[in-house]
Amino acid sequence: MTKEQFNRLLFCFCVTIKLYTTFSKMLACGCCFADVFAGRIIGGQEVQPYSIKYQVSLQTENRDHYCGGTLVDEQWVVSAAHCWRPSYLMTVVLSEHSLIVTEGFEQVFNVSKIYVQNYNYRTYNNDIMLIKLSRPAQLNANVQPAKLPDDNTPSITGGVCTVSGWGVTQVYSYTLSPVLRAVDVREIPYCNWYYWGRITENMLCAGSIYGGKDSCQGDSGGPLVCNDYFEGIVSWGISCANPYYPGVYTKVRQYVKWINWIINNDSP
Repeated sequence: MTKEQFNRLLFCFCVTIKLYTTFSKMLACGCCFADVFAGRIIGGQEVQPYSIKYQVSLQTENRDHYCGGTLVDEQWVVSAAHCWRPSYLMTVVLSEHSLIVTEGFEQVFNVSKIYVQNYNYRTYNNDIMLIKLSRPAQLNANVQPAKLPDDNTPSITGGVCTVSGWGVTQVYSYTLSPVLRAVDVREIPYCNWYYWGRITENMLCAGSIYGGKDSCQGDSGGPLVCNDYFEGIVSWGISCANPYYPGVYTKVRQYVKWINWIINNDSP
């Protein structure tokens, strides 16, 4: 090995150690990922109003949007566990397009019950929450549940998916989009390599290898839909639209049996 080759190898090794140390510190900082990385539509565009019929806006008691969700049954919504709030402080809105204009088609609900599944706030594993609405939604031209995948649903490996929400549209921005937006992203295999082994079997990654397309703050809990099936929940990531760190989503396929069991066995 020549001296030049050795120096190049040493440089690559040092950069790798530096990146690993930085990421490890971020993971061990004691902060909730939701505050630092999560939530995270960049690179997309406004959708045709009410075209994403399963899209949900989770809002505070003062009607401020803070997370997304997905209608999966006339009285049930799926979101991310890190979007949890006490039920009396949470409002669910369907048939929402503009956050600043009341358009007359909105359906507004209180929350009856909330279920989570062994959520780990440090690692974001099991980042899923099932919300029971105070009454059934009125299904119509603007409101329809998303389709859950089953054992016969084809794999989405490397496929194109759509993620939607009212999240910020620029990295490091603090202003939500006033209207619902969406962007097409691609499922990225071997994502564990990007995140140093932090991706569990309950997660999947999606984005662009060139960056510039992603979910971002305010999109948390919203839907990732692939081939018309609800496959992912916006969960976490490092920054937004970063080519080296694609967005991480809760893998819905892992929880379909749990979702169906609760819906079918929940007491009135």
